[in-house]
Amino acid sequence: MVEFRDVSYRIGGKEILSHLDLRVEEGETLVLLGRSGSGKTTALKMVNGLIRPTAGQVLVEGKPTTEWDLVRLRRRIGYAIQDVGLFPHFTVARNVGLVPRLEGAAPEAIEKRVNELLAMLDLPPGNYAQRYPRELSGGQRQRVGVARALAADPPVLLFGALDPVTRNETQQQFLRIARSLHKTVIFVTHDTREAMTLATRIGLLRAGRLEVLETPADFMKAPGEEAQAFRACLA
Repeated sequence: MVEFRDVSYRIGGKEILSHLDLRVEEGETLVLLGRSGSGKTTALKMVNGLIRPTAGQVLVEGKPTTEWDLVRLRRRIGYAIQDVGLFPHFTVARNVGLVPRLEGAAPEAIEKRVNELLAMLDLPPGNYAQRYPRELSGGQRQRVGVARALAADPPVLLFGALDPVTRNETQQQFLRIARSLHKTVIFVTHDTREAMTLATRIGLLRAGRLEVLETPADFMKAPGEEAQAFRACLA
């Protein structure tokens, strides 16, 4: 579904990603784990064309991102980030229905989809659809961001780290929805416990290089100082 083929990215003389080879299978949740500056967010942004590699290729559905129309590519990918990015002057319903509206969906179909997603995320539409982001808690805003990412039923979802204040509130819902809808998910975090909870596989990045790519169970046995340092956070 998503593939990195010998991908590198440099800014000036600094290498942010180095020779990344990685395939994200359909329906899996790959968590990119690493310290600040390890390259994980750069890799995430390459999937929807926000950043282009300086070497190698990123492929989505078998097609290099450089060959996609970027508008079409981004509408095939749901994107939710930690600070959510909701439009403050839009209601919850209008925020969630934004991409289907841009795609030309019928108003009644948009309303049905919005209501389904809000209910799925424990935000009863009768109580929340007409509210504004400022009227919601941090956890509720994060769930609205997830609903918006899902609204056009994209096959691929990209997620930034969950806000630490609302993480426990959101994780189980995220897991249930992503797996029940069989989405391909790439998630970035620096939190080992979050990675162990959410991932089907964990990719550990260090200074732009992929050091470990394992299931959570095998990550617990992976050699190397960086893997050991992240496992120590679980103690």
